[in-house]
Amino acid sequence: MTDHERLEPYLLAFPGPLRDRLVAAVLSGGKVTTTGLLAEYEAEGEELPRAGERLALIDSGGREVAVVEVTEVRVLPLGEVDLTHALDEGEGYASVAEWRDGHERFWHGAETRQALGDPDFTVDDSTMVVAERFRVVERTR
Repeated sequence: MTDHERLEPYLLAFPGPLRDRLVAAVLSGGKVTTTGLLAEYEAEGEELPRAGERLALIDSGGREVAVVEVTEVRVLPLGEVDLTHALDEGEGYASVAEWRDGHERFWHGAETRQALGDPDFTVDDSTMVVAERFRVVERTR
């Protein structure tokens, strides 16, 4: 067993075109932050990431493509996400409003609502999110 096989997976979005775009943005260096719902961690019984933790970035095909290291984790209300974080998500957002609109569409989507077990789930300014900053340590593909 290699060291990489012991790493927990780092999953961005759900498998498919969005995950593929996000993974490509990480590999190109354009994406160095990501945001998740605290409710997702709670629903899945997962621990929050920790600064210094290394994880295996997984593509839509289930393959490890890189090792990333979490460098910062903040838990904060959605309404407090700042422009630097939004821009560093590497998805082409020019403002926090654009970033939020894109994330709300994802979080209000059927896959997220199913993962949370709440078909009516919605977010607002007080919804707690997990804002992570990370860096690519090694490309494995």
